[in-house]
Amino acid sequence: MALPIVITLAVMAFAWPAGRISPRDVPVGIVGAGPASQHAVEGLTRAKPGAFDFHLYPDQQAARSAIKNRDVYGAFAVSGHGVTVLKATAASPTVAQLLTDVGQQLADKATRQITLQRAAQQKAAGAHSPAKARKRAAAQLGVAGAESSVKILMKAVDVVPVATEDPRGAVFSSSVFPLTICGILIGAFVTMARGLARPRHRVLTLLVACAVAALGIYLVAQGFLGALPHDHVATWAILSLVLLSVSATAAGVIRLLGPVGLGLSAALMVFVGNAFSGATSAPEMLPDGVNHVGQWLPPGAGASLLRDTTYFHGSAGAGHLAVLVLWSVCGITAVMFGHWVTGEARGKKTSATASGELLPALPGSGATLPGPGATLPVRRHAHAHARRDESDG
Repeated sequence: MALPIVITLAVMAFAWPAGRISPRDVPVGIVGAGPASQHAVEGLTRAKPGAFDFHLYPDQQAARSAIKNRDVYGAFAVSGHGVTVLKATAASPTVAQLLTDVGQQLADKATRQITLQRAAQQKAAGAHSPAKARKRAAAQLGVAGAESSVKILMKAVDVVPVATEDPRGAVFSSSVFPLTICGILIGAFVTMARGLARPRHRVLTLLVACAVAALGIYLVAQGFLGALPHDHVATWAILSLVLLSVSATAAGVIRLLGPVGLGLSAALMVFVGNAFSGATSAPEMLPDGVNHVGQWLPPGAGASLLRDTTYFHGSAGAGHLAVLVLWSVCGITAVMFGHWVTGEARGKKTSATASGELLPALPGSGATLPGPGATLPVRRHAHAHARRDESDG
């Protein structure tokens, strides 16, 4: 009965955020404070309430710097001649496409407004000038022709593009799920391997396995697919840290709870952390509350930090780095000192002492033999020695 419920919850964990993707307080810049920019902000606020969190910048250079520093996902530069959309596909292809669509909507709306204003002016002037009346008649023949003469153009500029080999960022977003699965497998192997009895051996194996696995993942993602083109050493280090945070957490939970910890850690990392990571879109595109939960778990924090490191030189990655380090430290601590919590070492010591008390002292070992009236720990051995002594006599 529990299995169908678990399956239903797992499907809902993945399908519900994907079905509710929509902009929610997405940081976006507005260039300038002119009437055109103010009208654009007012129009977007009315059309998409709560979708954007606007930041004002004096010029396009300041907006570009804010995009590279990960302060905003993009910016709109609206003027009477056109709309320029500054975007960063590397930050999120989904948000970049959203900004492009919104920029086109702003340009179309400005075109319609200018057309209506000119039509009104021609109508007012036509009553006093026959020449203007003829222009008014020509304008009435085709609205499309009038719109083409005053069309506001939209231009999109990709400030931080993705790798040319991965134009849609599919390889990058698809790498989060394998990282999570590999981390859980590494943690389970290290905890359950019989040859790794001592905690320090387990921790050392965790570190080496995560570093080697991250190197293999990087060679595939960049060397074969070209999806991680910048800061090679730092990207490899972040991949290692993501694997370590997941694997150390899994190993620590298994160390404390036993085999049940494997299922618990898998449910936490896969069905919650991976589903709420926002790697395929952006955290601000997920439902409220879910975005914060995902960024406090290794899959979400790892995806964001990997994006920050690969394309933005680590900008705005301090918080994500702290989350990964915190999970790694907690997991390693559980692996190192989990036997104090479970009482495993104390139980082994007690059983060893009890078994040692039942062993009699060996002759010639220097131990003092019990007196004639003393009772030997193992009576069967005492009678055997007595019978042997009588036969010798």
